[in-house]
Amino acid sequence: GWKASVKSGSLSYILPCNRLPVQLMSQVRVYTSNGQKKDLGSEDKSAHEETLNKDETGRQDTTNTGQKQSSPKQPIQVKVKAVLKKREYGPKYTQNNFITGVRAINEFCLKSSDLDQLRKIKRRSPHDDTETFTVYLRSDVEAKSLEVWGSPEALARERKRRKEAEIKYRENLFRNQRLLWEYKEFFGNTKPRSSTATMFFKGPGKVVMVAICINGLNFFFKLLAWVYTGSASMFSEAIHSLADTCNQALLALGISQSARTPDPSHPYGFTNMRYIASLISGVGIFMMGAGLSWYHGIIGLLHPHPVESLLWAYCILAGSLVSEGATLLVAINEIRRSARAKGLSFYQYVVQSRDPSTNVVLLEDAAAVLSVAVAATCMGLTSLTGNPYYDSVGSLGVGTLLGTVSAFLIYTNTEALLGRSIEPEQLQRLTELLESDPVVRAIHDVKATDMGMSKVRFKAEVDFDGRVVTRSYLEKQDIEQLLQEIQQVKTLEELEAFMLKHGENIIDTLGAEVDRLEKDLKQRNPDVRHVDLEIL
Repeated sequence: GWKASVKSGSLSYILPCNRLPVQLMSQVRVYTSNGQKKDLGSEDKSAHEETLNKDETGRQDTTNTGQKQSSPKQPIQVKVKAVLKKREYGPKYTQNNFITGVRAINEFCLKSSDLDQLRKIKRRSPHDDTETFTVYLRSDVEAKSLEVWGSPEALARERKRRKEAEIKYRENLFRNQRLLWEYKEFFGNTKPRSSTATMFFKGPGKVVMVAICINGLNFFFKLLAWVYTGSASMFSEAIHSLADTCNQALLALGISQSARTPDPSHPYGFTNMRYIASLISGVGIFMMGAGLSWYHGIIGLLHPHPVESLLWAYCILAGSLVSEGATLLVAINEIRRSARAKGLSFYQYVVQSRDPSTNVVLLEDAAAVLSVAVAATCMGLTSLTGNPYYDSVGSLGVGTLLGTVSAFLIYTNTEALLGRSIEPEQLQRLTELLESDPVVRAIHDVKATDMGMSKVRFKAEVDFDGRVVTRSYLEKQDIEQLLQEIQQVKTLEELEAFMLKHGENIIDTLGAEVDRLEKDLKQRNPDVRHVDLEIL
C-alpha cells in the first residue's frame, strides 16, 4: 500500500512502503534579468529528512529484527537550469514596431519637420531599387503626435477632418477629369499618342484591330447578300461576322484595360482582363452566333421557301474567304512568333491560352473560313437540286462549328482564370535553383501559379540552414572584437544584451538571404514576377 508521503515545495509525492526510501533534496533557483535569485524548497528540508528517517526505522524494526541497521542511502539530487524570467507582452504590443516617415505623417498628422527631432533607424529596404531606408519607432511617433496635438481626442478630430478633406478632393478630381475629357472631345486631343494606343499597332492588338475592320466589312456585305437572296446560310454567315466584330471589339477593350497600372485595390494589376474579355467573347459567340444560326436553320427546315439567285452570294462568300483567310494568316504568324519566343510549339501555345486575344482571333477566323466553305457547299447543292433543305442544313452546320469554338474558348479561359500550375519542367528548374543554394536545407509545399500572360507567382516554404546564415553574419563581423565582447559578459544582464543584439542582426541576415533568393529567381526566370518564400 501507499503509506509515506514526501512534500517538496508545492509538489507532493506518494511512495510505496515496499520500495527503498528516497530522500529528495532539490533546490530550484529562478533567475530574473536583474540578477536576483530565489531558493525554493529549502524550508522543509529538515522536516523531510526527519519523516523519512522515522519511516525507515519503523520499517526495519518490523521486517528485519536482529539485523544491523543498514547505512543511510545516498540522496538523489535534482538540478534545475537557471532560466530567464518570461516576459509578458500582452495581446497587443507595438513598442518595438517601426513605421516609415510617410505613415507617420499620414496616420499621426505630423509634419516632416516634426520627424527631424526623432530617432532615425536605418533598416533593410523591402524594395529592389534601394538597399536601406529610414524608419522611426512607433512609440516615438505616438509620443510626438500627442505632444503636437495635446490629447488623443484632438488627434482623432484632426484625422476625421483630413479624411473628409480627402473625400472632397477625390470628388473634385473626378469632376475635373470629366471636364477635361469633355474639353478634349470638343477641341480635340493634341497630346502625343499614349502607350495604351500604341498597343494596337503591334502584337495581339494589331491582330485584333485588323480582324475588327475585316469582319465589319464582311458583315455589311453578307447582310446585303442575305437581304437580296434570303438564304439561311447567308444569314448565318452575316450573324457570324457580326458576332466576330462585336467579340473582337470586346477583346480590344480587354487589351486596353489590361495595360492599366496596379493600384491599391488591384495590387497584381489587370492582366486577367484579357482572359475575362475572351471568356465573355466565347459566351457571346455561343449565344449570338451559334444560337441564331441554329434557330434560323431549324426555321428553314420547318418552313422551307425557295431561294433566289445565289450569284451575288457566291461573290460575297469568295471575298469573305479571302479576307478571313488574310486575318487568319496574321493571327497564325503572331502566334508562331510568340510561341517561338516562349520555346513552345504552336499547339501548346494555343491550348495553354498564353495569349487569349490572339487565340480568339485565330479560332474565330479559322471557324469563319470553314463556315464559308460549309455555306458555299450547301448553297451550291441547293442551286443544283432546287431543294432548300440543304441551305438550312448548312445553317445548322455553321452553328455547330461556332458552338464548338465557343466551348473551347470558354474552357481554356476558365482554366486560366482559375490559376493553373506552370509546366512541371519549369517548376522543377525553380525547385532545383533553390535547393542548390547552400543556405537552403529543403523546400516544401511548392506552388507556382500562372497568373496570365506568362506571369508566374511562385510560393514555397523554405527550411533554412541556421549555421550557414550565422556564418554569413560572422563573416561580416570583426571576430576579435566579437570575442572581446563575449569575454566581457559577466552578468545575466550583459548576456541578455549580447544575445539580443546579435540575434536581431542574424534575423536581418536571414531576411537579406530571402531577398537574395527571390532576386535570383526573378533574374534567371523572367516569367516569375512575384515570389513568396516562407521560413519554416
